[in-house]
Amino acid sequence: MSKDSFNWKSLFINEEDHNQPKNVEASASFPQTNKFPDSVNNPIAVNTSSNVFLPEVLEVYQKGFEGLNSQGFDFFEMYKSVNAVGVTNPQSYQMAFTMGKTINPDLTKEFLLDKAKYYLTEIEKVYEKYNIIGNSKKSDLNLKITEDKKKLSKEITDLETQIINLQKEFESKKMELSRIDNDNAQEFLELQLKIEANNMAKQKIQESINIVVTGINQYL
Repeated sequence: MSKDSFNWKSLFINEEDHNQPKNVEASASFPQTNKFPDSVNNPIAVNTSSNVFLPEVLEVYQKGFEGLNSQGFDFFEMYKSVNAVGVTNPQSYQMAFTMGKTINPDLTKEFLLDKAKYYLTEIEKVYEKYNIIGNSKKSDLNLKITEDKKKLSKEITDLETQIINLQKEFESKKMELSRIDNDNAQEFLELQLKIEANNMAKQKIQESINIVVTGINQYL
């Protein structure tokens, strides 16, 4: 019998997740005295078109069921026998029970039902532990999704506010640009006239001085 323990790492536990306690997997396994084998002899036929993970999970349960089997003929051998012949065929139960009596003369209906209850209880224990793990991870993911959405929604709102403010500033600057010429037209005109007056004043005073200079040269 294989010593590989119950393992759903590919389903609920990321092998690179160092935050996951190392004893979770061991605590969720079937009893250490009956660990899972490496292969499944009689996988249950089922329509898996609706859930791509179902074959893998079903195989895990099948391995767990087989791994719990003990020496001798008990419910597990009964289960395999009637499934091989037909679970709806009454004769398959009689044949399997008769075969079991040849292996274990003390075999009784009560013993088989009691062992069936044991298998169901052990499988239920594993189910509960991994159901808690799965729902806990789902809850954590939902919380992360909610927080990420909240964070991004706030960032989007902030960006929208910035865009509105920038648009307002943009329009304001455009209006300011269009008013520059008008706002400075009067001052620009005054400066232009003063420059022209300076040029004309210089020219006139120089002309009057030159007239006198000419007269001095002529008349003296």
